[in-house]
Amino acid sequence: MKKNLLLASAILFYGITAFAQEVNFEEYKLNNGLHVILHQDKTAPIVTTSVMYHVGGKDRTEGRTGFAHFFEHLLFEGTENIEKGKWFEIVASNGGSNNANTTQDRTYYYEVFPSNNLQLGLWMESERMLHPIIDQGGIDTQNEVVKEEKRLRYDNSPYGQFLPVLGENLFEKHPYKDPNIGYMKDLDAATLADVIAYNKKYYVPNNAVLVVAGDIDLGKTKKMVKDYFGSIPKGENITRNYPKETPITQQKNAKFYDSNIQIPASMIAYRTPGFKERDAYVLDVISTYLSDGPSSKLYKKMVDDQKQALQVGAFNISQEDYGMYVVFGLPIGETSLEVLTIEMEEEIEKVRTTLISEKDYQKIQNKFENQFVNSNSSVEGIANSLARYYLLYGDTSLINKEIDIYRSISREEIKEVATRYLNPNQRLLLEYLPEENTAN
Repeated sequence: MKKNLLLASAILFYGITAFAQEVNFEEYKLNNGLHVILHQDKTAPIVTTSVMYHVGGKDRTEGRTGFAHFFEHLLFEGTENIEKGKWFEIVASNGGSNNANTTQDRTYYYEVFPSNNLQLGLWMESERMLHPIIDQGGIDTQNEVVKEEKRLRYDNSPYGQFLPVLGENLFEKHPYKDPNIGYMKDLDAATLADVIAYNKKYYVPNNAVLVVAGDIDLGKTKKMVKDYFGSIPKGENITRNYPKETPITQQKNAKFYDSNIQIPASMIAYRTPGFKERDAYVLDVISTYLSDGPSSKLYKKMVDDQKQALQVGAFNISQEDYGMYVVFGLPIGETSLEVLTIEMEEEIEKVRTTLISEKDYQKIQNKFENQFVNSNSSVEGIANSLARYYLLYGDTSLINKEIDIYRSISREEIKEVATRYLNPNQRLLLEYLPEENTAN
Protein backbone atom coordinates (compact mmCIF):
# COMPACT_ATOMS: atom_id res chain seq x y z
CA MET A 1 0.00 0.00 0.00
CA LYS A 2 2.81 2.38 0.95
CA LYS A 3 4.60 1.64 -2.34
CA ASN A 4 1.40 2.39 -4.26
CA LEU A 5 1.03 5.74 -2.48
CA LEU A 6 4.61 6.65 -3.25
CA LEU A 7 4.14 5.68 -6.88
CA ALA A 8 0.95 7.75 -7.09
CA SER A 9 2.74 10.73 -5.56
CA ALA A 10 5.59 10.40 -8.02
CA ILE A 11 3.21 10.21 -10.96
CA LEU A 12 1.30 13.24 -9.70
CA PHE A 13 4.51 15.25 -9.27
CA TYR A 14 5.70 14.22 -12.73
CA GLY A 15 2.34 15.21 -14.20
CA ILE A 16 2.50 18.68 -12.64
CA THR A 17 6.09 19.16 -13.75
CA ALA A 18 5.42 17.91 -17.27
CA PHE A 19 2.25 19.95 -17.72
CA ALA A 20 3.78 23.16 -16.38
CA GLN A 21 5.98 23.57 -19.43
CA GLU A 22 8.19 26.62 -19.55
CA VAL A 23 6.56 29.52 -21.37
CA ASN A 24 8.84 30.54 -24.21
CA PHE A 25 8.76 34.14 -25.32
CA GLU A 26 10.74 36.72 -27.23
CA GLU A 27 10.84 40.37 -26.23
CA TYR A 28 12.27 43.51 -27.78
CA LYS A 29 11.64 47.26 -28.05
CA LEU A 30 10.65 49.41 -30.97
CA ASN A 31 12.45 52.72 -31.48
CA ASN A 32 9.50 54.59 -29.95
CA GLY A 33 9.89 52.70 -26.68
CA LEU A 34 7.04 50.20 -27.11
CA HIS A 35 8.01 46.94 -25.47
CA VAL A 36 6.91 43.91 -27.49
CA ILE A 37 6.56 40.34 -26.21
CA LEU A 38 5.77 37.43 -28.56
CA HIS A 39 4.72 33.95 -27.44
CA GLN A 40 4.13 31.23 -30.02
CA ASP A 41 1.69 28.44 -29.21
CA LYS A 42 0.30 26.48 -32.15
CA THR A 43 -1.87 24.06 -30.16
CA ALA A 44 -5.03 25.96 -31.17
CA PRO A 45 -5.74 28.40 -34.03
CA ILE A 46 -6.30 31.44 -31.81
CA VAL A 47 -4.30 34.52 -30.97
CA THR A 48 -4.48 37.07 -28.16
CA THR A 49 -3.42 40.64 -28.88
CA SER A 50 -3.10 42.78 -25.79
CA VAL A 51 -1.75 46.13 -24.67
CA MET A 52 -1.10 47.01 -21.06
CA TYR A 53 -0.52 50.65 -20.18
CA HIS A 54 1.29 51.68 -17.02
CA VAL A 55 -1.53 53.93 -15.88
CA GLY A 56 -4.10 53.29 -13.18
CA GLY A 57 -6.24 54.95 -10.57
CA LYS A 58 -3.25 56.29 -8.65
CA ASP A 59 -2.13 58.33 -11.69
CA ARG A 60 -4.11 61.47 -11.06
CA THR A 61 -3.97 64.92 -9.56
CA GLU A 62 -6.12 66.16 -6.72
CA GLY A 63 -9.56 66.99 -8.06
CA ARG A 64 -9.13 64.79 -11.12
CA THR A 65 -9.51 61.23 -9.82
CA GLY A 66 -10.79 58.25 -11.79
CA PHE A 67 -9.28 59.19 -15.16
CA ALA A 68 -7.62 55.82 -15.87
CA HIS A 69 -10.86 53.91 -15.30
CA PHE A 70 -12.70 56.53 -17.34
CA PHE A 71 -10.24 55.99 -20.21
CA GLU A 72 -10.83 52.25 -20.05
CA HIS A 73 -14.30 53.09 -21.39
CA LEU A 74 -13.46 56.15 -23.46
CA LEU A 75 -10.91 54.42 -25.68
CA PHE A 76 -13.62 52.12 -27.02
CA GLU A 77 -15.55 55.13 -28.36
CA GLY A 78 -13.93 55.11 -31.77
CA THR A 79 -10.90 56.24 -33.74
CA GLU A 80 -10.20 58.08 -36.96
CA ASN A 81 -10.72 54.78 -38.80
CA ILE A 82 -13.14 52.93 -36.50
CA GLU A 83 -16.62 54.40 -36.50
CA LYS A 84 -18.06 55.51 -33.18
CA GLY A 85 -19.72 52.63 -31.35
CA LYS A 86 -18.47 49.97 -33.79
CA TRP A 87 -15.53 48.53 -31.87
CA PHE A 88 -17.34 45.57 -30.29
CA GLU A 89 -19.28 44.91 -33.48
CA ILE A 90 -16.08 44.62 -35.52
CA VAL A 91 -14.55 42.20 -33.01
CA ALA A 92 -17.65 39.98 -32.77
CA SER A 93 -18.27 39.90 -36.52
CA ASN A 94 -14.74 38.57 -37.03
CA GLY A 95 -15.13 35.72 -34.55
CA GLY A 96 -13.41 37.44 -31.68
CA SER A 97 -13.95 38.60 -28.12
CA ASN A 98 -12.43 41.48 -26.20
CA ASN A 99 -12.42 43.34 -22.92
CA ALA A 100 -10.48 45.74 -20.72
CA ASN A 101 -9.91 46.35 -17.03
CA THR A 102 -8.22 48.91 -14.81
CA THR A 103 -6.56 48.70 -11.42
CA GLN A 104 -4.87 51.33 -9.31
CA ASP A 105 -1.64 50.57 -11.21
CA ARG A 106 -2.36 49.61 -14.83
CA THR A 107 -4.93 49.39 -17.64
CA TYR A 108 -5.24 46.29 -19.83
CA TYR A 109 -6.93 45.92 -23.22
CA TYR A 110 -7.09 42.68 -25.18
CA GLU A 111 -8.70 40.89 -28.12
CA VAL A 112 -8.89 37.14 -28.78
CA PHE A 113 -9.31 36.23 -32.45
CA PRO A 114 -8.98 33.23 -34.74
CA SER A 115 -5.32 33.37 -35.69
CA ASN A 116 -6.08 34.43 -39.26
CA ASN A 117 -7.34 37.74 -37.80
CA LEU A 118 -4.09 38.66 -36.04
CA GLN A 119 -3.63 41.63 -38.37
CA LEU A 120 -7.04 42.97 -37.38
CA GLY A 121 -6.17 42.81 -33.68
CA LEU A 122 -2.89 44.63 -34.20
CA TRP A 123 -4.55 47.29 -36.34
CA MET A 124 -7.28 47.93 -33.77
CA GLU A 125 -4.84 48.31 -30.88
CA SER A 126 -2.59 50.60 -32.94
CA GLU A 127 -5.67 52.68 -33.77
CA ARG A 128 -6.50 52.93 -30.08
CA MET A 129 -2.98 54.17 -29.35
CA LEU A 130 -2.52 56.51 -32.33
CA HIS A 131 -5.91 57.73 -33.51
CA PRO A 132 -8.47 57.85 -30.67
CA ILE A 133 -11.23 60.38 -31.16
CA ILE A 134 -11.60 62.30 -27.93
CA ASP A 135 -14.40 64.83 -28.05
CA GLN A 136 -16.98 66.27 -25.69
CA GLY A 137 -19.71 63.97 -26.98
CA GLY A 138 -17.72 60.84 -26.14
CA ILE A 139 -16.74 62.23 -22.75
CA ASP A 140 -20.36 62.95 -21.88
CA THR A 141 -21.47 59.49 -23.02
CA GLN A 142 -18.83 57.60 -21.06
CA ASN A 143 -19.29 59.82 -18.02
CA GLU A 144 -22.83 58.48 -17.76
CA VAL A 145 -21.59 54.92 -18.31
CA VAL A 146 -19.12 55.26 -15.43
CA LYS A 147 -21.76 56.75 -13.16
CA GLU A 148 -24.07 53.81 -13.87
CA GLU A 149 -21.23 51.37 -13.18
CA LYS A 150 -20.54 53.12 -9.87
CA ARG A 151 -24.21 52.85 -8.89
CA LEU A 152 -24.33 49.18 -9.84
CA ARG A 153 -20.98 47.95 -8.46
CA TYR A 154 -20.41 50.25 -5.50
CA ASP A 155 -23.39 52.30 -4.34
CA ASN A 156 -26.10 49.64 -4.69
CA SER A 157 -24.07 46.45 -4.21
CA PRO A 158 -23.84 44.70 -0.81
CA TYR A 159 -20.43 45.41 0.71
CA GLY A 160 -19.59 47.32 -2.48
CA GLN A 161 -17.88 50.11 -0.58
CA PHE A 162 -15.48 48.05 1.50
CA LEU A 163 -12.43 48.50 -0.77
CA PRO A 164 -12.83 52.30 -1.07
CA VAL A 165 -13.39 52.52 2.69
CA LEU A 166 -10.25 50.47 3.38
CA GLY A 167 -8.21 52.69 1.08
CA GLU A 168 -9.59 55.84 2.66
CA ASN A 169 -8.63 54.67 6.15
CA LEU A 170 -5.31 52.93 5.46
CA PHE A 171 -3.81 55.76 3.40
CA GLU A 172 -3.52 59.44 4.21
CA LYS A 173 -1.16 60.75 1.50
CA HIS A 174 -0.71 58.19 -1.26
CA PRO A 175 -3.27 58.19 -4.12
CA TYR A 176 -4.42 54.73 -3.01
CA LYS A 177 -6.54 56.69 -0.52
CA ASP A 178 -8.98 57.41 -3.37
CA PRO A 179 -11.11 54.79 -5.16
CA ASN A 180 -9.96 53.47 -8.52
CA ILE A 181 -13.25 54.56 -10.09
CA GLY A 182 -12.72 58.08 -8.75
CA TYR A 183 -15.20 60.62 -7.48
CA MET A 184 -18.01 61.56 -9.82
CA LYS A 185 -17.63 65.26 -9.04
CA ASP A 186 -14.09 65.06 -10.44
CA LEU A 187 -15.27 63.52 -13.70
CA ASP A 188 -18.06 66.11 -13.96
CA ALA A 189 -15.50 68.88 -13.49
CA ALA A 190 -13.03 67.51 -16.05
CA THR A 191 -12.62 69.59 -19.20
CA LEU A 192 -11.95 68.35 -22.71
CA ALA A 193 -8.43 69.79 -22.36
CA ASP A 194 -7.89 67.76 -19.16
CA VAL A 195 -8.87 64.53 -20.90
CA ILE A 196 -6.78 65.18 -24.02
CA ALA A 197 -3.74 65.98 -21.86
CA TYR A 198 -4.17 62.76 -19.89
CA ASN A 199 -4.29 60.72 -23.09
CA LYS A 200 -1.19 62.44 -24.46
CA LYS A 201 0.74 61.75 -21.26
CA TYR A 202 -0.07 58.12 -20.52
CA TYR A 203 -1.39 56.30 -23.62
CA VAL A 204 1.90 56.35 -25.48
CA PRO A 205 4.13 53.51 -26.71
CA ASN A 206 6.91 54.09 -24.18
CA ASN A 207 4.38 53.62 -21.35
CA ALA A 208 3.01 50.34 -22.69
CA VAL A 209 3.73 46.74 -23.51
CA LEU A 210 2.25 44.88 -26.48
CA VAL A 211 1.84 41.11 -26.15
CA VAL A 212 0.96 38.81 -29.04
CA ALA A 213 0.40 35.22 -27.92
CA GLY A 214 -0.89 32.17 -29.74
CA ASP A 215 -0.77 30.63 -33.19
CA ILE A 216 1.59 33.08 -34.86
CA ASP A 217 4.47 33.14 -37.30
CA LEU A 218 7.17 35.07 -35.47
CA GLY A 219 8.74 36.68 -38.52
CA LYS A 220 5.46 37.85 -40.05
CA THR A 221 4.21 39.04 -36.67
CA LYS A 222 7.32 41.18 -36.11
CA LYS A 223 6.79 42.84 -39.48
CA MET A 224 3.14 43.58 -38.74
CA VAL A 225 4.01 44.97 -35.31
CA LYS A 226 6.56 47.32 -36.86
CA ASP A 227 4.15 48.34 -39.63
CA TYR A 228 1.29 49.19 -37.25
CA PHE A 229 3.12 50.48 -34.19
CA GLY A 230 6.56 51.60 -35.34
CA SER A 231 5.52 55.04 -36.54
CA ILE A 232 3.54 56.01 -33.42
CA PRO A 233 5.35 58.94 -31.78
CA LYS A 234 7.08 58.42 -28.47
CA GLY A 235 5.61 60.29 -25.52
CA GLU A 236 7.37 62.31 -22.85
CA ASN A 237 9.06 60.30 -20.10
CA ILE A 238 6.77 59.78 -17.11
CA THR A 239 8.07 60.34 -13.61
CA ARG A 240 6.17 59.23 -10.53
CA ASN A 241 6.93 60.54 -7.08
CA TYR A 242 3.99 59.69 -4.85
CA PRO A 243 4.04 60.67 -1.18
CA LYS A 244 5.26 58.03 1.25
CA GLU A 245 3.00 56.97 4.09
CA THR A 246 4.00 57.23 7.72
CA PRO A 247 3.96 53.75 9.31
CA ILE A 248 0.90 52.88 11.38
CA THR A 249 2.03 52.42 14.99
CA GLN A 250 -1.29 52.67 16.80
CA GLN A 251 -4.55 50.87 16.05
CA LYS A 252 -6.94 52.87 13.89
CA ASN A 253 -10.69 52.47 14.33
CA ALA A 254 -13.41 53.24 11.81
CA LYS A 255 -17.07 52.57 11.11
CA PHE A 256 -18.94 52.57 7.83
CA TYR A 257 -22.68 52.21 7.21
CA ASP A 258 -23.95 50.40 4.12
CA SER A 259 -27.66 50.60 3.27
CA ASN A 260 -27.39 47.46 1.10
CA ILE A 261 -26.57 44.97 3.85
CA GLN A 262 -28.30 43.33 6.80
CA ILE A 263 -25.33 41.41 8.20
CA PRO A 264 -22.43 43.49 9.56
CA ALA A 265 -18.77 42.62 9.05
CA SER A 266 -15.65 42.93 11.14
CA MET A 267 -12.59 43.83 9.10
CA ILE A 268 -8.98 43.91 10.24
CA ALA A 269 -6.63 45.52 7.73
CA TYR A 270 -2.92 46.28 7.55
CA ARG A 271 -0.81 48.38 5.20
CA THR A 272 1.81 46.08 3.66
CA PRO A 273 4.64 46.22 1.07
CA GLY A 274 4.11 46.49 -2.69
CA PHE A 275 3.87 43.30 -4.69
CA LYS A 276 7.48 43.33 -5.93
CA GLU A 277 8.76 42.85 -2.39
CA ARG A 278 9.49 39.32 -1.23
CA ASP A 279 7.45 39.92 1.93
CA ALA A 280 4.35 40.37 -0.26
CA TYR A 281 4.79 36.79 -1.51
CA VAL A 282 5.01 35.58 2.07
CA LEU A 283 1.77 37.41 2.89
CA ASP A 284 0.13 35.51 0.01
CA VAL A 285 1.20 32.30 1.71
CA ILE A 286 -0.18 33.46 5.05
CA SER A 287 -3.59 34.29 3.55
CA THR A 288 -3.71 30.84 1.94
CA TYR A 289 -2.89 29.26 5.29
CA LEU A 290 -5.54 31.23 7.14
CA SER A 291 -8.49 31.04 4.81
CA ASP A 292 -8.08 29.19 1.51
CA GLY A 293 -10.62 26.38 1.59
CA PRO A 294 -12.79 24.68 4.22
CA SER A 295 -9.80 23.12 5.99
CA SER A 296 -8.02 26.46 6.48
CA LYS A 297 -7.51 27.72 10.00
CA LEU A 298 -10.08 30.53 10.12
CA TYR A 299 -12.80 28.66 8.23
CA LYS A 300 -12.42 25.40 10.14
CA LYS A 301 -12.47 27.16 13.50
CA MET A 302 -15.03 29.93 13.09
CA VAL A 303 -17.43 28.52 10.50
CA ASP A 304 -17.32 24.75 11.03
CA ASP A 305 -16.34 24.14 14.64
CA GLN A 306 -17.46 27.17 16.66
CA LYS A 307 -20.20 28.30 14.25
CA GLN A 308 -19.50 31.97 14.93
CA ALA A 309 -19.13 33.16 11.35
CA LEU A 310 -21.24 32.92 8.25
CA GLN A 311 -18.15 33.73 6.24
CA VAL A 312 -14.53 34.45 7.10
CA GLY A 313 -11.45 35.14 5.02
CA ALA A 314 -7.98 36.63 4.70
CA PHE A 315 -6.48 37.99 1.53
CA ASN A 316 -3.54 40.06 0.38
CA ILE A 317 -4.61 42.87 -1.97
CA SER A 318 -1.49 43.30 -4.08
CA GLN A 319 -0.61 46.73 -5.43
CA GLU A 320 2.53 48.28 -6.85
CA ASP A 321 3.47 50.72 -4.08
CA TYR A 322 1.67 49.35 -1.01
CA GLY A 323 -0.53 46.35 -0.37
CA MET A 324 -3.57 45.94 1.87
CA TYR A 325 -3.81 42.79 3.95
CA VAL A 326 -7.38 42.12 5.05
CA VAL A 327 -8.99 39.64 7.44
CA PHE A 328 -12.78 39.74 7.69
CA GLY A 329 -15.70 37.91 9.21
CA LEU A 330 -19.50 38.00 8.97
CA PRO A 331 -21.19 36.90 12.22
CA ILE A 332 -23.89 34.30 12.53
CA GLY A 333 -26.63 34.27 15.14
CA GLU A 334 -25.88 36.30 18.26
CA THR A 335 -22.13 36.47 17.68
CA SER A 336 -20.83 40.02 18.12
CA LEU A 337 -18.26 41.76 15.92
CA GLU A 338 -16.04 42.01 18.98
CA VAL A 339 -16.02 38.22 19.35
CA LEU A 340 -15.19 37.83 15.64
CA THR A 341 -12.28 40.23 15.99
CA ILE A 342 -10.93 38.40 19.04
CA GLU A 343 -11.15 35.01 17.32
CA MET A 344 -9.52 36.26 14.11
CA GLU A 345 -6.71 37.94 16.04
CA GLU A 346 -6.12 34.70 17.93
CA GLU A 347 -5.30 32.89 14.67
CA ILE A 348 -3.14 35.76 13.42
CA GLU A 349 -1.26 35.74 16.72
CA LYS A 350 -0.52 32.03 16.31
CA VAL A 351 1.15 32.75 12.96
CA ARG A 352 3.24 35.46 14.64
CA THR A 353 4.34 33.32 17.57
CA THR A 354 4.58 29.70 16.38
CA LEU A 355 5.73 27.86 13.29
CA ILE A 356 2.97 26.39 11.17
CA SER A 357 3.02 22.60 10.97
CA GLU A 358 4.97 20.72 8.29
CA LYS A 359 1.69 19.22 7.10
CA ASP A 360 0.07 22.64 6.63
CA TYR A 361 3.23 23.96 5.00
CA GLN A 362 3.23 21.16 2.43
CA LYS A 363 -0.47 21.69 1.74
CA ILE A 364 0.20 25.36 0.97
CA GLN A 365 3.05 24.45 -1.35
CA ASN A 366 0.78 22.06 -3.26
CA LYS A 367 -1.83 24.79 -3.69
CA PHE A 368 0.69 27.21 -5.14
CA GLU A 369 1.98 24.52 -7.50
CA ASN A 370 -1.57 23.99 -8.78
CA GLN A 371 -2.15 27.73 -9.16
CA PHE A 372 1.08 28.01 -11.13
CA VAL A 373 0.01 25.28 -13.54
CA ASN A 374 -3.45 26.76 -14.01
CA SER A 375 -2.19 30.31 -14.56
CA ASN A 376 -0.29 29.22 -17.67
CA SER A 377 -2.93 26.85 -19.03
CA SER A 378 -4.44 29.25 -21.61
CA VAL A 379 -3.00 31.60 -24.19
CA GLU A 380 -5.18 34.40 -22.86
CA GLY A 381 -3.82 33.91 -19.34
CA ILE A 382 -0.23 33.73 -20.59
CA ALA A 383 -0.64 37.02 -22.48
CA ASN A 384 -1.89 38.74 -19.34
CA SER A 385 0.93 37.33 -17.21
CA LEU A 386 3.64 38.29 -19.70
CA ALA A 387 2.36 41.87 -19.84
CA ARG A 388 2.01 42.15 -16.07
CA TYR A 389 5.39 40.69 -15.17
CA TYR A 390 7.19 42.99 -17.60
CA LEU A 391 5.30 46.21 -16.95
CA LEU A 392 4.77 46.03 -13.19
CA TYR A 393 7.49 43.71 -11.93
CA GLY A 394 10.20 44.57 -14.43
CA ASP A 395 10.98 40.89 -15.05
CA THR A 396 9.08 39.00 -17.77
CA SER A 397 10.80 35.74 -16.82
CA LEU A 398 8.80 35.63 -13.59
CA ILE A 399 6.15 33.83 -15.64
CA ASN A 400 8.39 30.76 -15.34
CA LYS A 401 10.24 31.35 -12.09
CA GLU A 402 7.80 33.07 -9.71
CA ILE A 403 6.82 29.66 -8.38
CA ASP A 404 10.43 29.29 -7.16
CA ILE A 405 9.90 32.27 -4.85
CA TYR A 406 6.93 30.54 -3.22
CA ARG A 407 8.87 27.27 -3.01
CA SER A 408 11.72 29.04 -1.21
CA ILE A 409 9.54 30.55 1.54
CA SER A 410 10.21 28.75 4.81
CA ARG A 411 8.04 28.24 7.87
CA GLU A 412 10.40 30.51 9.79
CA GLU A 413 9.97 33.27 7.21
CA ILE A 414 6.19 33.02 7.47
CA LYS A 415 6.46 33.66 11.21
CA GLU A 416 8.93 36.54 10.71
CA VAL A 417 6.76 38.35 8.15
CA ALA A 418 3.61 37.97 10.25
CA THR A 419 5.54 39.47 13.18
CA ARG A 420 6.74 42.33 10.98
CA TYR A 421 3.37 43.46 9.60
CA LEU A 422 0.38 41.84 11.30
CA ASN A 423 0.45 43.30 14.80
CA PRO A 424 -2.52 44.89 16.62
CA ASN A 425 -0.81 48.30 16.79
CA GLN A 426 -0.38 48.29 12.98
CA ARG A 427 -3.96 47.55 12.08
CA LEU A 428 -7.16 49.25 11.05
CA LEU A 429 -10.22 47.87 12.81
CA LEU A 430 -13.24 48.56 10.61
CA GLU A 431 -16.83 47.87 11.61
CA TYR A 432 -18.81 47.59 8.38
CA LEU A 433 -22.41 48.04 9.50
CA PRO A 434 -25.96 48.07 8.11
CA GLU A 435 -27.18 51.62 7.73
CA GLU A 436 -29.26 52.55 10.73
CA ASN A 437 -32.90 53.36 10.08
CA THR A 438 -33.39 56.90 11.35
CA ALA A 439 -37.04 57.17 10.29
CA ASN A 440 -39.51 58.04 13.09
